[in-house]
Amino acid sequence: LAYAALLVAAVRLLSIGLRPGWHPLHSRTGWQSWTVSQLMDAARETLFPLYAGLITPVWLRALGMKVGSRAEVSTVLALPSLTTVGDGAFLADDALVAPYQLGGGWLRIGAAEIGERAFLGNSGMTAPGRAVPDRGLVGVLSATPKKAKEGRSYLGMPPVRLPRSTDDGDQSRTYEPPARLVFARGLVEVCRVVPVLASAALAVLTLAALVRLAAVVGPGWAALLSGFVLLGAGIAAAVVSIAAKWTLVGRFRAVERPLWSGFVWRNELADTFVEVLAVPWLVGSVPGTPLMNLWLRGLGASVGRGVWCESYWLPEADLVTLEDAVSVNRGCVLQTHLFHDRIMRMDTVVLREGATLGPGGIVLPGSEIGARSTLGPASLVMRAESIPPDSRWLGNPAESWLGQG
Repeated sequence: LAYAALLVAAVRLLSIGLRPGWHPLHSRTGWQSWTVSQLMDAARETLFPLYAGLITPVWLRALGMKVGSRAEVSTVLALPSLTTVGDGAFLADDALVAPYQLGGGWLRIGAAEIGERAFLGNSGMTAPGRAVPDRGLVGVLSATPKKAKEGRSYLGMPPVRLPRSTDDGDQSRTYEPPARLVFARGLVEVCRVVPVLASAALAVLTLAALVRLAAVVGPGWAALLSGFVLLGAGIAAAVVSIAAKWTLVGRFRAVERPLWSGFVWRNELADTFVEVLAVPWLVGSVPGTPLMNLWLRGLGASVGRGVWCESYWLPEADLVTLEDAVSVNRGCVLQTHLFHDRIMRMDTVVLREGATLGPGGIVLPGSEIGARSTLGPASLVMRAESIPPDSRWLGNPAESWLGQG
């Protein structure tokens, strides 16, 4: 709580005087913008339980952001004082709103807005001076166009219009939940303190073990053996995250669930165990190793022999298949669910033998990468798309490299 209060005070103080426009890079405004962005980015990790929940709008308002009622916001990165989020809007994981832009020794900042019931997808970006219009949609890893129109959907960089039919569903399970569901969700989200306490307890136990080891064998030997103690703590954290996943949600299947359902809330709770326990204690430090593969198998993923996986972003691991000799680079997301219209739609993602995902690549639900095919850096495979074997693809959305040549 003390850290959160200090962060709120720092962000609020450093946001004073931030005005839209171009500013010298090394000016007061430049340094303020950079520092606020760094603090907001750090908060997404250190205060992860505050994101993607009922408390998130409250937290962001405390930081100076204008957030409407019934807004759903995940791990957004933004300049709070320049960001407006409308009623019922949805900002998915790692959305980027009103970031500063650099060029020629100058820095540009500006206001950005997410309209009422608008949707900004995972890693979607809304630049300074732009807005996602009311009921508009900007897809995964996509940029908001300059003149986006109300109710329309866009995908890619540069963005192109995306035909899409809206599924309103049961409003009591999407936009207008009754009080009993709000209360039930709140109870589940309060449990996010459990992995935080577990991480703190693990830190205390690890420190106690090191102190005891030093008392028994001496400081020198304790220092030499400390790596094994930390490895043991990391393995314990990983095992707890696996147990939490199976206890809370069981095996994932290719189904649909509305936002206001116990399954979705429990899934977010299980993800908190991953982000707060498994990642900082072990998984974040062992990308591309057999330990990473073993942990992913424990979560339910099908991981073949010789797989090199540097990403832990497999949201619903049971729905992911990585065949023999697959390579998944850093920053990749095997996105097994989408959340537009506030309905969680899950499907499989399959990488056939020898397939490669370049750094920052994203594969959407229902997609398959053919054997020995390569997806280039920061590229996007659209939903239910199949990449043929022995081919190379690049772009957002992905196109054949030969076709681009």
